[in-house]
Amino acid sequence: MSEIVSAVPLAGQRHMNIESCYEYGSRAGFWRLYRLFTDRQIPVTVYGIAMALARNPDAVAAMLEADWEIASHGYRWIDYKDFSESAEREHIQQAIAIHTQVTGQRPTGWYTGRNSPHTRKLVVAAGGFLYDSDSYADDLPYWTDNYGKPHLVVPYTLDNNDMRFATPQGFNSGEQFFAYLRDAFDVLYAEGETAPKMMSVGLHCRIVGRPGRAAALARFLDYVRQHDRVWLCRGIDIAQHWHQHHPPSDYQKK
Repeated sequence: MSEIVSAVPLAGQRHMNIESCYEYGSRAGFWRLYRLFTDRQIPVTVYGIAMALARNPDAVAAMLEADWEIASHGYRWIDYKDFSESAEREHIQQAIAIHTQVTGQRPTGWYTGRNSPHTRKLVVAAGGFLYDSDSYADDLPYWTDNYGKPHLVVPYTLDNNDMRFATPQGFNSGEQFFAYLRDAFDVLYAEGETAPKMMSVGLHCRIVGRPGRAAALARFLDYVRQHDRVWLCRGIDIAQHWHQHHPPSDYQKK
């Protein structure tokens, strides 16, 4: 659903103003989204940066109380494409350790976002993860066995994503956001008559947590809840369902 991100402070007043956008997410946006989802009793997965989780214990406590999944979004929100394999491995280990300390349990889901060619191999090698979401490749989860054992991928999304408010030719109003999510849902819902589909929606506290955008998200959630046979769930719920009902052995037989 969302991510808690701590931006790396940058020098200069212009950059510090950008930093305050991230601060808005933790000060106001998170709590607006928290009320929106808990009032409707809709569970979510939050991709939490380890350093940000450690700095916001009140948000962590609220998420745990609501029984949200807190998956790992890595140690810091940085680009890993030029990292060495050993340096990225160390960051993954640090992320797991901090996450476990501040939430009381080890993360079982992972999403780096700005990953490297080594990321999935390192995540699989770390063990303990039921899935990662560093993929945009499908409308359903899928198995990969490129790293010595089966590993589940639960794809994330870049189109059903509020980040398009911050990109060229993206959403410029809440109505566009709502319309796009509604259309995506309608297509997948219709296709679900013959084969189940999964719709992932990417949200950020600092973006959709703004009032005008949160109103559009609320309309979409209420629209979805008007439909039968829709499972509103966390990423870990999807992963556990896939492990139980669509194990890798089913694919190996084909």
